[in-house]
Amino acid sequence: MMNTKLTLNLDKAIIEQAKDYAKNNKVSLSKLIENYLSSLTKSEKTESPRISPLVESLTGVIPNENLDNYREKHSHYLNKKYS
Repeated sequence: MMNTKLTLNLDKAIIEQAKDYAKNNKVSLSKLIENYLSSLTKSEKTESPRISPLVESLTGVIPNENLDNYREKHSHYLNKKYS
């Protein structure tokens, strides 16, 4: 990994607050910003795909029962039907 210098223009009050935060958490301001930017870029890559409005509108239409409960009900239905 190669480190590169970066110049940022930020509000002075925010810089002071960030420095205090970094000091209180025993981390450099550079590392704090690096970790933050890293977390932003990682979350974009691992984000789940967007659900289309159609699929979202269908959510809940099919009951979310566990498989064993479904098998038990289906078995009961078949026993009743063919008895």
